[in-house]
Amino acid sequence: MADALVVSSLAKRFGGLQAVQDVSFTVREGETLALIGPNGAGKTTAFNLITGFYRPDAGSVRAFGAEMVGLRPYQVCARGLARTFQVAKPFGEMTVLDNVMTGAFLRDRAPAAARDKAREAIDFLGLSARERTTARDLTTIDQRRLEMARALATQPRVLLLDEVMAGLNAAEVDQAVLLVDKLAGRGLTIVIVEHLMRAVMAVAKHIVVLDHGQKIAEGAPGDVMANPEVIRAYLGSGYAR
Repeated sequence: MADALVVSSLAKRFGGLQAVQDVSFTVREGETLALIGPNGAGKTTAFNLITGFYRPDAGSVRAFGAEMVGLRPYQVCARGLARTFQVAKPFGEMTVLDNVMTGAFLRDRAPAAARDKAREAIDFLGLSARERTTARDLTTIDQRRLEMARALATQPRVLLLDEVMAGLNAAEVDQAVLLVDKLAGRGLTIVIVEHLMRAVMAVAKHIVVLDHGQKIAEGAPGDVMANPEVIRAYLGSGYAR
C-alpha cells in the first residue's frame, strides 16, 4: 500500500503554549489510524494543521505525495482530505439533504448531480428517513451521521473524524463503530481522534499517542496499550486490557 498521509515534524505554538511539537506519523492508504491522548494533548490542533485551519510553525503535511501546508481548508478538501468536527456544525435551519448537498457541491456544481451524490452519502450513513428533517431537530447520533455524510459527499480519499462518538450512549457508540467500519470498508483512509478506548480498539489498526503536544508512542493497538508511558500519561494505573 502507498502512503496516503505523511505528517513530518509538525509544530504549532500559541503564545507561550507549544500545542504541537515535532509530531510525525504516516497513514497508509486504506488504513484506519487513531490519534489518542489526554485532554490538551494536541490532537484537534493536529487535525486543524493537517486540514489547513491552522498553518504550522514548522513541518510538512503531504497527502498522496502533494504538500498541503499553505493551502486553505477548501483547497485541502478539494485534494481529497475531508473532516468532521468535535462539535457538530450543521446548518441548523437547513434540511439534512441541503446540508449534505453543500459538501457535494465541491465536485458537482449542477444541483441535480449534487443532490444525487448527497442522497448516496445520506443513504450510506443510514439517514434516508431524515433527509427532509432540519438539522437542528436531529438526535446527537444523527447529527454525527450528518457530519460524516457531509464529509463523504465531498468524495474524499482521506476522512478525518474528530471525536464522532463524543456524547453518545453505549448503544450509539456501537452504531458509530459500525459506521466507521463501513466507511473503512468503502476503501477510505481514516484518521480518527477518539477518547473511548473500546471504540479505538474496535476500529484502529494503528495508534499514535500524543501527550503535551508530543508523540509518546506509536504502533499496533495491543503494543501501544501495553506501553508503560501510555498507561502513565493517558490510561491510568488502573487500566486493564
